[in-house]
Amino acid sequence: MLAILAGLVTAGFWTVTTLCSSRSSKMIGAVSVLAWVMISGLVVTAPMAAVGGLPANLHGSVLAWLVLSGLCNVGGLLFAYEALRLGKVGLASPVISTEGAIAAVIAVVAGEALGLPRGLALAVIVIGIVAVAAGSAGEEAPGHHDVRAVLLAGVAALSFGLGLYSTGRVSSALPLVWVVLPPRVIGVLAVAIPLTLSGRLRLTKRAAPLVVTSGLCEVGGFFTYAFGARHGIAITAVLGSQFAVLAAIVAYFLFGEKLGRFRIAGVVVTAIGVAVLSVLQA
Repeated sequence: MLAILAGLVTAGFWTVTTLCSSRSSKMIGAVSVLAWVMISGLVVTAPMAAVGGLPANLHGSVLAWLVLSGLCNVGGLLFAYEALRLGKVGLASPVISTEGAIAAVIAVVAGEALGLPRGLALAVIVIGIVAVAAGSAGEEAPGHHDVRAVLLAGVAALSFGLGLYSTGRVSSALPLVWVVLPPRVIGVLAVAIPLTLSGRLRLTKRAAPLVVTSGLCEVGGFFTYAFGARHGIAITAVLGSQFAVLAAIVAYFLFGEKLGRFRIAGVVVTAIGVAVLSVLQA
């Protein structure tokens, strides 16, 4: 029961993050959104990490994997926000959600057995991405850059996938807050501070609540996912990965986003593939 509840809460957190960042990135740009999301997340996680103190094993390979996970998370968010700025939520979010499939591929390359079922699930996801991208090329409306958005979302998924794998390598060796903290630290040091010093950090009254909400929900989603995985990885992963479907549905009603039949089919196939792979991988 805890895994089910945690998975649903995780999907809810990431749905809110996706929707808020899609709006705020159009207002102030992807880089500024990333900076404020990292600042908001650091304000929450830094005190928690300080109370717990430095983990005894924060060195060597553990530290290396932790830094890699942080870099990949920050890079993935930057590309994801840019994709959401240019394209539709229902178009970009399903592609971004294939991060789990990519993490599975990396794990296989690293020596984990895949098997035919997982291979078929990956093939289904690839078909879904191709359908979404092909539909974008044929249905692109004036003023939209859907094809570019799909490509950026794909890069985000690759970065997130490597980040998920790196996080998995250290999640059992460190307290949860130390797994969530590195991206916030790296994001503030590499993005927020340089933007502030150069006078290019943007924020408006309309965007402020959106970026803060994105930052808090980004952190909350990772915490609830990690908690739920302790009680049932398969259930939590499947329910958590449905943020793409939820975001597309909510965007349809809130923002009036409409997708052609071909792209809708791609979204559905991609979501199904991600869900199936999550079950098999778990």
